[in-house]
Amino acid sequence: MSSQMDRLTFIKALGIGGAVFATGLPGFAETLGSPAQAKASDFYFVQLTDTHWGFEGAKANPDATGTLPKAIDAVNALDPQPDFVIFTGDLTHITTDPAQRRKRMAEFKAQAARLRAPQIRYLPGEHDAGDDHSEAFREAFGPSRYAFTHKGIHFIALDNVSQEGSILGEEQLRWFAAELDRVPKEAPLVIFTHRPLFDLYPDWDWTTTDGAKALDLMKAHRFVTVFYGHIHQEHHHTTGHIQHHAATSLIFPLPAPGSVPKRAPVPWDPEHPYRGLGFRQIHAQPKHVKEDQLALSEKALADSLKTAGTHA
Repeated sequence: MSSQMDRLTFIKALGIGGAVFATGLPGFAETLGSPAQAKASDFYFVQLTDTHWGFEGAKANPDATGTLPKAIDAVNALDPQPDFVIFTGDLTHITTDPAQRRKRMAEFKAQAARLRAPQIRYLPGEHDAGDDHSEAFREAFGPSRYAFTHKGIHFIALDNVSQEGSILGEEQLRWFAAELDRVPKEAPLVIFTHRPLFDLYPDWDWTTTDGAKALDLMKAHRFVTVFYGHIHQEHHHTTGHIQHHAATSLIFPLPAPGSVPKRAPVPWDPEHPYRGLGFRQIHAQPKHVKEDQLALSEKALADSLKTAGTHA
């Protein structure tokens, strides 16, 4: 059995719950047992994405205004709480009305404020960017790109939706290069985006036009993981040594890339409500010096609701 499978089996044996995916990144956890086993530097964070607050469409989600609150309740029920929660774009559903866009963002922000986690971070999606290039987003949530370090892990959030053409842009790429220069080449590096940086399926706009330039800038860094949204489904991919993980949506799933002629929401299944919706936990142990596996625990919203005894 490979070391990858050994670690996956070990993680599942701990009874974390949800699907688990392990990806190579030193300093991240493979031992995810009880909180009593954790060191002071150990932590985890939660990724939520594509909530599309303001969406209407009973065929895709008859509980469009209830799904986000239920997801927030599920995250609030986690014990211990994550060190931070990040929303990786499309917080709100697109509208051409500037007043309506700001109204939706205010309503979304009020929902997110219920989260118990000590830090909440946000990225725009193209629905948030609208036709004002994320001006309303920045008014409500702050910068659309930023960098931070948390307990020894370096994080960089990129904005690949605010400029026309699904690009990062030369100015942002220069900023990104400067931020990367601050990070030691052997240090673990985590990138957040909304769109995939690689060409997943350009015909469905599942790409970043100049994403290859960002990937090229990261080649010198040995341990890089990218978390993104946009495609409304779990997806795992590697470009060279860089690993990419898409998370499930919190409004409706989309079909696998290229599996159908036209991209459209997967219809709501009344026999299996909330199927394909969920969020992700990422567990870290920054003080480990050996090559552990970054542990992703996928949380299906339907399972969380069953555990909590919550119904639509």
